[in-house]
Amino acid sequence: MENLYLNISGFILCAAVIIFSGSKLSFYGDKIAELTGMGKAWVGLIIMASVTSLPELITGISSVAIVKVPDLAAGDIFGSCVFNLLILSVLDARVKRPLLSEVKSSHIVAAIFGIILLTVAGMAIYLSDQVPGILWMSSFTFLIFAIYLIAVWGIYKYEHASLVESPPSTVVLTASRSAELRRAVGNYALNALVVIGAAVFLPFFGENIAARTGLGNSFFGTLFIAAATSLPELVVSLAALRIGALDMAVGNLLGSNVFNMFILGVDDVFYRQGSIFRNISSSHLISVFITILMTTVVGLGLLFKPKKKHLWLLSLDTFIILFLYLVLMIYLFAKK
Repeated sequence: MENLYLNISGFILCAAVIIFSGSKLSFYGDKIAELTGMGKAWVGLIIMASVTSLPELITGISSVAIVKVPDLAAGDIFGSCVFNLLILSVLDARVKRPLLSEVKSSHIVAAIFGIILLTVAGMAIYLSDQVPGILWMSSFTFLIFAIYLIAVWGIYKYEHASLVESPPSTVVLTASRSAELRRAVGNYALNALVVIGAAVFLPFFGENIAARTGLGNSFFGTLFIAAATSLPELVVSLAALRIGALDMAVGNLLGSNVFNMFILGVDDVFYRQGSIFRNISSSHLISVFITILMTTVVGLGLLFKPKKKHLWLLSLDTFIILFLYLVLMIYLFAKK
């Protein structure tokens, strides 16, 4: 029992470090973008999304390469995707009008690419024993990488084509701005190292807690580890909400889900015992299916733009997202 308490304490400490340094990463990443003149739309959809997904990347690599528990890595990835979409419900509860009616419809591009990548990941799990691999990896991993690159290019091109604002002016780096940029880069690197250190140890504590409590790696990874590694997205989204940058918040969340699928492919590269898709529980398929449903609901909300809220603090779309999240957690807990 004493070891269980130590593992829980270690898990909470790692999660707290990831929350703190993850939010700092986002702050300094945004600062670097501002000082170098990069567009805010690109920051939200790609740069900020990959920054806030750094804990998932390091946790996944640690899970498969060091701890060698692929279910924790897969649970973290798919759980992070559903948690990111759940954050949309949190944001919706904090604004007066339906959230998805207040942001640009162009976010639907990121949602569509997210659905495509999730579908490929689901096929990789379902057909893992039937599709030949390349070296130790699944053939689907290379398809995921290719689609991700197309997604980054497509999101970038569509986002810039839809901009009606004037292009950003050229940034002149004066001595003071250069010094500020160096400080921002230094602080960014420092917090990145802290996140990497915490994320490396997180799976160790997670595996021990899952084993000692009988919760199972799939359920524990999808709920607790995913929530811990996704908290930077929550922190960044709430900060964006406070300054009225709803598009950056939604772009960050949908972009993070696209990047998470890329991370799943990276995990397959680092898992040298064979394809990760062949060595994870088939229960992750329900996570893939629910995430596709949730993303589809987001796409419909972006398309039809609900005018008012019908369900207390939530609009119908974000209420459905919350409901699907609870259904998934109950299912995984019952199957543990």
